[in-house]
Amino acid sequence: MAPPAIYFQDHYTYADYASWPEEERWELIHGVAYNMTPAPNTRHQRISGNLYLAIASFLKGNSCDVFSAPFDVRLPQKGQTAEETDTVVQPDISVFCDPSKLDGKGGIGAPDWVIEILSPSTAKKDLNLKTLLYQAHGVKEYWIVDPELDQLTVLRLEEKIQRYGIPQLYSGEGQVSPNQFPKLTISLAEIFGKE
Repeated sequence: MAPPAIYFQDHYTYADYASWPEEERWELIHGVAYNMTPAPNTRHQRISGNLYLAIASFLKGNSCDVFSAPFDVRLPQKGQTAEETDTVVQPDISVFCDPSKLDGKGGIGAPDWVIEILSPSTAKKDLNLKTLLYQAHGVKEYWIVDPELDQLTVLRLEEKIQRYGIPQLYSGEGQVSPNQFPKLTISLAEIFGKE
C-alpha cells in the first residue's frame, strides 16, 4: 500500500488537497493522505486504456459519463461542506450517470461504477480500504482488475442491505457485463490484451 503522507498535521481536507502541487498525485481517505507515486506501469495503462475505450464507445450518446485517472472523486460524509470533505480518490475509471454529481473540479458523491487496476503500491488499499469506502458511499458496482493474475473481481451492491454481495471472479477468455449496462459486453481477452 502506498504510504500515508507524513506532514505536520494528522487530518487533511479537500481545501488542503486543492492547495498541493498539481504535478503530485495524492488521495485522501478519511483525512489521511496517500501518495499515488510511482506512476502506473505500462501494462496497467494498457489495461486502463482498453477498458476506457470499450466503456466510452458503449456510452457514446448515453447520459452517463466515463472518466479515467487522474480524475478527482470527492466522497463527503454527511454534513461536510465541499471544503471540509476529507475523502478524495482517483479511481482508474469511474462512471457517473447523475450529472448533478459532476462539477468543474471532478465528481462529488458516489460514481455508479468504479474500476481499480491493482498495482504493487496500491493493491492493499484498493482491495481493503477502498472496498469498504465504495461500499459505504453506495458505489453500485466495483471492479478490481489484477494484471498479475489476469483476473477480474466484480463486487455488486445489494440494495436491500447496502453491502457488496459475494465477489464474482472472472479469468480466462470469458466475457462480463456490468449490471447497469447489460448490453455492454467486455471481453477479458481484450482487457488483458490477449487478442
